[in-house]
Amino acid sequence: METIMNKARLLAVIALMIPLSLTAPAEAFQQQCAAQASSEIEAASPTVWLAGDSTMANPGTSCPVGWGSQFAPLFKSGVVVNNRAVGGRSIQTWMYEGNVTSVKNSAGECTLSSTAYSSRWQAMLDASTGMKAGDYLFIQFGINDGDTACPRHVGTARYQQLMTTMAQAALARGAHPVLLTAVAAITCSGSSAVKNRGFVTQTVAAGAATGAPVIDLQTLSVNLYNQRAFCPNNGDYGSGTVGAFFCNDHTHFETYGAQQIAVLVAGAVRAQNIPLAAYLA
Repeated sequence: METIMNKARLLAVIALMIPLSLTAPAEAFQQQCAAQASSEIEAASPTVWLAGDSTMANPGTSCPVGWGSQFAPLFKSGVVVNNRAVGGRSIQTWMYEGNVTSVKNSAGECTLSSTAYSSRWQAMLDASTGMKAGDYLFIQFGINDGDTACPRHVGTARYQQLMTTMAQAALARGAHPVLLTAVAAITCSGSSAVKNRGFVTQTVAAGAATGAPVIDLQTLSVNLYNQRAFCPNNGDYGSGTVGAFFCNDHTHFETYGAQQIAVLVAGAVRAQNIPLAAYLA
């Protein structure tokens, strides 16, 4: 991809070096060089794949709206955001849809009737149409995984194992995994919003094991809630500034809230010097 980008930059420079007072054929050549440079840069742009739950997913109706559905407008032309997040999923049910049983084994984990991957994960792993070299895979779970009952239940060790597996699969295809802690719901302790998600240690450990950057979206979102003075509130999430941000359940987002969370993620990409930042608008 670097070779394509260098060629595109060279074509762009050639186009700019040609004087404006040229004959028509030369002007046409200048335009052709500029158009080719633009198309080759666009062709080199990555696809950003998203795997997660309802707080990331595309909306089925007006609410909830996942932040992943608002991610694409933050990028330059050419970048494709392929959002495969699905509401209600833990990392295990997302990966093994239909094969996670309601029975726990001796380790307290939900047993699998088959180790066959879900169609969504198989599609992302497909050598022809799935993740390719230079792409990015953003992984955010940790909300439904805390369910004590199967099939959604995932223990901490299993969670870390599965997140590591997903990151390694991206790396094997030349793609870049980015791991995220779960975005926070709005929970108040007096006048302060507080953290309320688990699996943080396991997400950080999976990042360390694979060399993947970790965006602590839980901390970033709680900091944002405090900056907006969302606490204290009377528990009415259907009106006011809190209602404009959240659905009436304190967990999911209205379109505006989803946009603000997407901006947080983009800001972290820049702040952490993740190379994808070069494609942000």
